[in-house]
Amino acid sequence: MLDFDELRELAADVRIFVDVAEDKAEALRAVIAAYDVVLAIFPTEEGMGLHVIKGSEILDRIAKSRTHAMYSHTAIAVPDLAHARALKFLTAPVDQRIAA
Repeated sequence: MLDFDELRELAADVRIFVDVAEDKAEALRAVIAAYDVVLAIFPTEEGMGLHVIKGSEILDRIAKSRTHAMYSHTAIAVPDLAHARALKFLTAPVDQRIAA
């Protein structure tokens, strides 16, 4: 189970990694490629919103089987759900973007 404090810390680490990179887009792509599950976090009226950028099939499998499978995960802070959806679309494999 993930908690919001952990997600905030992971997102802060990603932000620092991207901020110090010369090629920020490539750094962001590298982060997304490096993890099994990538969550976008963003502020909402209720507190924090979540959107799965990568790894929804892994999370679905874990939820259905009720196992405690190991997977790597991180979070990326975005301003809102629209940005989370755009990031998911832009970082999806080319064949998935063409199908959309």
